[in-house]
Amino acid sequence: MAGNITEKLGTNGQTLTITLASLTNNSLRQSTVIDNTSDLFQDVLLMLKIKSGASSTVSTGVVNVYAYATVDNGTTYTDTATGTDGAITPTSPTNLRFLGQLNVVANSTTYVGGPWSIAAAFGGIMPAKWGIVVENKTGGTLDATEGSHAKLYQGIYSQYT
Repeated sequence: MAGNITEKLGTNGQTLTITLASLTNNSLRQSTVIDNTSDLFQDVLLMLKIKSGASSTVSTGVVNVYAYATVDNGTTYTDTATGTDGAITPTSPTNLRFLGQLNVVANSTTYVGGPWSIAAAFGGIMPAKWGIVVENKTGGTLDATEGSHAKLYQGIYSQYT
């Protein structure tokens, strides 16, 4: 008896741990690593909500979003990532994988970017462990309330029916 392979979506609105409150201009922050060895997602869609600070945002401001990963079970990550929520100083030019950009051009305004494909950043193949890096290039500091920012993902997998 023949079956079908159907694309399925994992739980929506899963959160990434990355502290974006008060991220200063020209600073980068990395997320805690997400372990894909149990879920075995074939892709993950990422969406970010960013709120600009109350002052100094420039009309050409952006927030850049990158991905990092490992293939040695977390011993070594892309560029200078460590797999923990914290500041990061990548090499220049960076070896991180570019996911996308949010135009953040006004003070005290919320912007939503994505969804971006994590697998696409790595040539169409999901890494076993992955995370993101957010770079503030808005001219100002991001909003100081962590709840003003959202970092969400949803996995995609196939199921034989």
